[in-house]
Amino acid sequence: MAVPGYQEFMFPILKLLSDDKVYYKKDIFDMMAKHFQLTQKEIEEKLPSQTEPTYINRIGWAITYLKKAGLLESPSRAHFTITNEGKNVVNKNVTNLNSKYLRKYESFLEFQNLSHKQESGKEDLIEDNEKDSQTPSEKMIAYYEIIKKSVCDDLLNKVIEQTPDFFEQLVVDLIVAMGYGGSVEDAGRATKRTNDEGIDGLVKEDKLGLDTIYIQAKRWQRGNIVGRPEIQKFVGALAGQGARKGIFITTSNFSKEALDYKPRNDTSIILIDGQKLVELMYEYDIGVSREKRFDIKRIDSDYFESI
Repeated sequence: MAVPGYQEFMFPILKLLSDDKVYYKKDIFDMMAKHFQLTQKEIEEKLPSQTEPTYINRIGWAITYLKKAGLLESPSRAHFTITNEGKNVVNKNVTNLNSKYLRKYESFLEFQNLSHKQESGKEDLIEDNEKDSQTPSEKMIAYYEIIKKSVCDDLLNKVIEQTPDFFEQLVVDLIVAMGYGGSVEDAGRATKRTNDEGIDGLVKEDKLGLDTIYIQAKRWQRGNIVGRPEIQKFVGALAGQGARKGIFITTSNFSKEALDYKPRNDTSIILIDGQKLVELMYEYDIGVSREKRFDIKRIDSDYFESI
């Protein structure tokens, strides 16, 4: 038999975890391989990119989808257990569990960048079916966004786990990667933790060093909102340095009052929350590496007309 599709793994995974125990991800891989009686050849089969075994990739996506729908939860890194809603699905014996079924959950629709109003209009875009009306290019873009969102979610969790010193250096690395000041060695640095007066890092705005951008970095847990007082303190710290430009970066979110705050002087502040941070890290290859690149091409009509 061929390696099952990722949707075929969904219900067996839920049923396995229905005993309320916490399972390590690797153990789920092993148990699913035994459940489907995968041969050694099937276990060793790899994706076209040769990056990992096909069955590992598919089980991983099944777990991700179940978690995004709220049927599984992760009490600690790489460990999973079933939720009450997951047990309800097992009790209903939903053996045809698939991504279409998971769209009944708002959290899963949000994960796929859909809403209940959009669901019917974009169903063919996400799921393979005989009535598929979307072009391959449209479908590839949709799957790219799903992969990106999943990686960014995991990336934010990883960033939050790091030390404050690591995080401060990370944001300097990111700003430099975005083109400010050249290299990290001569353009950006994290300040020492003593006597920094509220400044966590600085980077030259350009390679000539005509101006300096100061950075405040808050590695806060999700839900720990950055309020207006924190922004006002940062503006005060900038004034103490005689600076006019600053970037406030957090792994959490900003309150409405913080977002609406505008300094009365000529100080310019850019606010970057956790979601925007990991999207920038994804775009500028900070903390991520390219697995495979696909170039979508079209006929160059100008070439043929010029001959």
